[in-house]
Amino acid sequence: MRWRNSWFLVLLLVFPPLLWMLAVPFLPFVAKGRQQVVVYTALDEVFSQPIFEKFTRQTGIVVLAKFDTESTKTVGLTQAILAERNRTRCDIFWNNEIVNTLRLDQAGLLSRYETPHAKPFPAQYRSAKGVWYGFAARARVLVVNTELVSEENTPRSIIDLIDPKWKGKVGIAKPLAGTTASHAACLFVAWGDTRAKDFFCAVKKNVRVMAGNKQVAIAVARGELAFGLTDTDDAIIELEQGRPVTIVYPDQSKGQLGTLFIPNTVAILEGAPHREAAEKLIDFLLSPQVEEALASGPSAQIPLNPKVKIESRVETPSSIRAMQVDFEEAAVQWNAAAKFLRQEFATAE
Repeated sequence: MRWRNSWFLVLLLVFPPLLWMLAVPFLPFVAKGRQQVVVYTALDEVFSQPIFEKFTRQTGIVVLAKFDTESTKTVGLTQAILAERNRTRCDIFWNNEIVNTLRLDQAGLLSRYETPHAKPFPAQYRSAKGVWYGFAARARVLVVNTELVSEENTPRSIIDLIDPKWKGKVGIAKPLAGTTASHAACLFVAWGDTRAKDFFCAVKKNVRVMAGNKQVAIAVARGELAFGLTDTDDAIIELEQGRPVTIVYPDQSKGQLGTLFIPNTVAILEGAPHREAAEKLIDFLLSPQVEEALASGPSAQIPLNPKVKIESRVETPSSIRAMQVDFEEAAVQWNAAAKFLRQEFATAE
């Protein structure tokens, strides 16, 4: 049995996309004799895996993580959880945004867990019912190529994405998944259906639509685009590698929306097979050491726990005008907004 389990783990690591669906029912045999927890995570593996490894070293609990692709991660994992609702395989959903977590809450698939580790976090970024918790945020920003865009022409608002003078020279990620989809849902709430639809129709005509936020940041850094809408974690990598870019926190003037901050979110699934281990992992993820690690790492994620004193390399909700948004309402609006966005962008390159 030990020999077979070893080879099973090797195959799971080498061929995760092909073997995961077959692997999940047999995971209890893989880590026989050890506590384990199954996590579906949309945060990039390069950022989340070191966190899991540290948790395992501290607790002895094995983390079995399922990742997804750059272009569909939040939506893909959400659909997997919805499909498994009658036979829950996942213990924890670690989402790198918030709207799809709230969709699962509205579907009754999240379980209440009142962790004391969440008390310091702002109320805006945690569930009043104790079913999900936000931490380690990213800001939605404009990354600008300083060799292609002069100081006086530097964009200051997301509205600049639809300025005809930038046609074909600006980019966004396809707004069907991830933080770009969450941003879209928030705009539908803030602006209303008519203005939001008009904006995204204009975006489709004016911008280059790319597979993900990382691709937008890279294209700007290479000079393929003048600027683009992305996340701070992707923009800061290009900036700190010495690329000719700057980060603009949009819509800071009076009367403008402000910059949207989107937290990572974690939640325990209803009927989680490994409940005790899941609670321990939730406590760990909400600890200051995790936000400190994510803030000091390549992604420069933004701590939301005021107890974390590490100096941020990017702006935070306390240092600039943050967009005020009802995330719960954004999740309610999601289905209608997503239907419109799929019609407009499903075939966009």
